[in-house]
Amino acid sequence: MKPNNRRRWSRRLLVLVLLLFVGLNAIAFMQAWRLTHFVASGPRAPRPEQLSAVQRLRLALTGLPTPRPRNDSLPAFPFQTVRFPSLNGLLEAWYAAPLGPRRGTVALFHGYGGSKSHLRHEAAAFRSLGWAVLLVDEEGSGGSAGSRTTVGYREAEDVAAAVRYLRGRAGAGPAQPLVLYGVSMGAAAITRAEAELGVRPTANILECPYGTMRQAVINRFRLLHAPVYPVADLLLFWGGVQNGFWAYGLNPETYARRINTPTLLLWGTADRRVLRAETDSIFAHLAGPKQRVDFLGSGHEPYWRRHPQQWQQVVAGWLGQLPR
Repeated sequence: MKPNNRRRWSRRLLVLVLLLFVGLNAIAFMQAWRLTHFVASGPRAPRPEQLSAVQRLRLALTGLPTPRPRNDSLPAFPFQTVRFPSLNGLLEAWYAAPLGPRRGTVALFHGYGGSKSHLRHEAAAFRSLGWAVLLVDEEGSGGSAGSRTTVGYREAEDVAAAVRYLRGRAGAGPAQPLVLYGVSMGAAAITRAEAELGVRPTANILECPYGTMRQAVINRFRLLHAPVYPVADLLLFWGGVQNGFWAYGLNPETYARRINTPTLLLWGTADRRVLRAETDSIFAHLAGPKQRVDFLGSGHEPYWRRHPQQWQQVVAGWLGQLPR
């Protein structure tokens, strides 16, 4: 090949590589924005495993708009709406007294795309066991301020804010036992709140926390049957840049090493969003008293739906052994 032809082909190859690089970053940037920034309204997108081939392609290329999570129903038990400040803005929560003598308080934190209304069943169960409950809308969800989510990082500030509120509330002060209950993103937020923000509850109940934010993104791409590399890492990078934190450092597996709080870890054996190896690692690294229970056949979903009796017995047993 002549020197001029070689140079021409080299320039074309360089332009192609640059275009590919820019294109992949644009895709990752848009996906990260749509995953972490809610739109005012619209239908909620189906779960990745429920999408059609066309929807999966669109989601893989540009992402789908994520509507702001709403509270679609109210608890069947008496409650009061309370508000308190967080570094993320004003948070809204529902507070309810227990049935019978008070054992303490359970603060509940929802998962990604959820709201406090999704925790009504769990809250009712805790109340029946003698625990007051605080169901919290995290940043961007329900009645709380904001329009974004960081899938556990900034939400840790909401956990800390809820604990401060409860510690200062009459009848739920520092001497009262306080349990933190979190699902998925909410569970991840609890681990960061304890490891990095100094939150010290009496005990934790963590349902299906992801091991690392990077692995959570990789699992999402695999559910879409989309190429994982390098877009997953680019999405993680841009998501952190857009929201002002280092997303690679959002790792409950690492946080667990600094958690001495007695912790009950729950996981579903059919979960494709959080893998067994992730919960194995979290459980192994937890520094305090701990117990793990797996729910056979459950996916990334509330375990009480498929296993109501087992879930109730496990939770009641764990809470029953806490000091009064």
